[in-house]
Parts: sequence; C-alpha cells; structure tokens
Amino acid sequence: MGTLYEGAPSLLQDLKVSIHGSSLVFPSEEAERKSIFLSNIDKVLNFNVETVHFFPRNREYPAERVAEKLKKTLAKVLVPYDFLAGRLKLNPETGRLEIECNGGGVGFVSGSSEYALDEIGDLVYPNPAFAQLISKTLDFLKPADDHPLAIFQVTSFKCGGFSMGISTNHATFDGLGFKLFLDNLAAVAADKPLVVDPCNDRRLLAARSPPLVAFPHPELLKLNTPAGQDSNPPVFEATQEDLAFNIFSLTSADIAHLKEKAKATDGVHTNTRISGFNVVTAHIWRCKALSCDTGKNMERLSTILYAVDIRPRLNPPLPASYSANGVLTAYARASCKELSEGPFARVVEMVYEGAKRMTDEYARSVIDWGELYKGFPHGEFLVSSWWKLGFAEVAYPWGRPRYSCPVVYHRKDIILLFPDINQGCGSNSGVNVLVALPSKEMENFQTLFHKFLT
Repeated sequence: MGTLYEGAPSLLQDLKVSIHGSSLVFPSEEAERKSIFLSNIDKVLNFNVETVHFFPRNREYPAERVAEKLKKTLAKVLVPYDFLAGRLKLNPETGRLEIECNGGGVGFVSGSSEYALDEIGDLVYPNPAFAQLISKTLDFLKPADDHPLAIFQVTSFKCGGFSMGISTNHATFDGLGFKLFLDNLAAVAADKPLVVDPCNDRRLLAARSPPLVAFPHPELLKLNTPAGQDSNPPVFEATQEDLAFNIFSLTSADIAHLKEKAKATDGVHTNTRISGFNVVTAHIWRCKALSCDTGKNMERLSTILYAVDIRPRLNPPLPASYSANGVLTAYARASCKELSEGPFARVVEMVYEGAKRMTDEYARSVIDWGELYKGFPHGEFLVSSWWKLGFAEVAYPWGRPRYSCPVVYHRKDIILLFPDINQGCGSNSGVNVLVALPSKEMENFQTLFHKFLT
C-alpha cells in the first residue's frame, strides 16, 4: 500500500538541446492599446510557471510542422487573449502592477535534442534538466520591461517526438485558466472555433471600496512582520538545506482505502465531503507535520495551505471561463498531538472545513486584505495540486501529450500532487506525491506514510 515510486532512474543531467531560432509572435489582429487591471490575487503572482508537454512521434505532424502550426495558431489566439501579448508595468499614479496591452507579442523558440524521447528517462520522475526544454528569456530583447508574459519552445527529439515547453507569468493565469487556454489553443490549431470565449474582466475580483477585512486571516503574513517573530517560516521562503527527494505513489485502491478510513468516524459527527483530494491531503498533512517532531513537541500547531477555486463560491459566481487567477489559499490548523492521536476522519474534516470556509464573504475579505497590506500565504507547507488539471487530456491536431508536468524545483515547504502517466485525471486515477525534505525528516515521513495507510 502506498509505494515509493519505482522509476527513480539515474537522470540525464544534460539533454543536449540546441536552440535554432527565436522570435516574437504577434496577434493576427491589432488590438486596442489599454492598461489591464490586475486583481490583488494576480499582482502577488509575478513569477513564472513552467510546464513541459511531451508528444510521441506523429508522421503527419513532425516537429517542424507543429512549430509552424503553433506560431500561426498563437497569432490567432492572442486576439481573444490580448493580455498575454502585453507587458507588465507599474502604474506611476496608483503604484499598482498592471498589464500594458500593447501587442508586444509572445516568445517562440525552436530547438532540438540529441536524444530520443525514450532515452531521456521516465517522464514522470521530475528531472531538473527538463528546464532545458523551457526558455525563460529571449536574448534579442534587451530592455527588462520588454519581457514577454509567455514564451513557447518546441524541441524535437531524434525519434520524431517533441516537447512543447511553456513559460507563463503566473499573473496571467491560474491552473484552470491555463487549461482553458490550452483547450482553446488546441481547438484553433484544428481550425475549430474557441471551446469557450475567455472572460478577461479581472475587475470582477477588485477589492471593495472601502476595503473591509471581516475575518482574521492567519493564513496570510504581512511583509512588515519582524523576522523570527513567528515559529513558521513563510511558505515561499527559499531554503539552503540539503534536501532528500522522493515520489510516493498512491494507487486508486490506496485512495479508496483512505476514503474508507475517513468514513470510520469514531464518534466524529461530520458531513465532510470525502473526496480524493481531501483524504490524500489529510494523509500528507499528518506525515509532514509529524516528520519533523516525532513526539518531541506534540503541542506544536501545524498549518497546511492549499488552493481553492473561488469561481463557483462567489455570489454571483465567477464565469467558469474566467481566465485569470481565481484561486485563494485555504488553510487548516491542528496540534501535532491531534494529528497523531485523533481519528483520521477528523483530519479529513479539517481539510474539508478549510475549503468550506472560503465563502463569498471570506474570499472578499482576503481580497480586501490585499488592498490594505503587502503579504503572502503563510504556513508550514503548501500542497500544490496538478493532479486533476487535465493538461494531458488536451487533444491537439498532433495528438494528446504522452505526459504533461511542471518543471520542478525541490522545496521543503511545497508538496506537489501530480497524475501518473497514462492515467489521466479521472476519478479512478492514482496520484504521485513529490516530497523534498532533510534526510532525517524524509526517513520519518516515509515511515509515517506507510504507517498511516495501514
């Protein structure tokens, strides 16, 4: 039950990628020049998210044809997604970060690897060398303020397969908005209409005037908090520690077992939604919180953070086609003693309650908090789920990806969930859990991971 991932190979450290060309792709129609408002959720996400989508050989679509098709498709898609062709700028009057919709274009890079796709190793196992399949900058663009919000790179492999690496500024999309973008990109590439017109009105998540912070927000930390004042470091703080790295695989049977454990309430009166995400997150929370204490400080409070889609939770709801960032950070908090000795059903319930707390009133309070303070999510660790986003389900004219994954940089304060290869994102799929911890904590985590599964 619950195994260490078997595919931990000796990873290629150099994919021997050569870059053959780089350019800008401009919208096929000229758009109105304007400044685009960024919500308080968007503006704190000014960093890049990198994904790689691997495709097997398709005789009708060699990599060169895909690259040309993709460039023409991007030019068309940048019309409804005009903000993606813009540039970030600081409004001197308001001091707010905005997108200048100036038709500046997105980056496009073509390259090739000396390896075949099957030679670069198990695609599920995160390889830092996958970063070579992504372009972070374009050398011919010198001014720092002319950096594209998205850069696409098509890299061919000697077998005829290829990868599509995409770097996007997180201020543009969340995972759901990016999946919708990929669906629309694939549709237009197949000469079909958009799957759905994106809703680009970011003022739907503007703060109220005046702002009203109606709830305490322990999941948020003001930037002016003195260092060392709180026991938990910020969740996005970099660490210099040497980290051990493991992938823990949970099969659909493992997840079903966790759901059955959650139903055994042991006197806990609960209307908890016992979902795959809730039980997996509860299981990880117990293991992570207890891995660093192991009985030494059982009264310590542990705070777990995880993203919640607020689109359907607002009143009125955001359109499902909302293209920008529509997620906020939920939290759950408990003592290590409660996590260790309490019933699993209660841990699952706390995860569920953290998401349930995210009502319209609570979400608006968080957004208004961001109008008054500078800060960021704050907890022991964050669970970042790519499990059911469905990037590998996107049907391009050249086929679905063999696998889609983020480029992973190991962080002890972020645990990633992502699907197994060829399993898709359906309700019966298993999940892989990426964990990076100091070696002793990793030993403890591994022991607890199997202990709590039995």
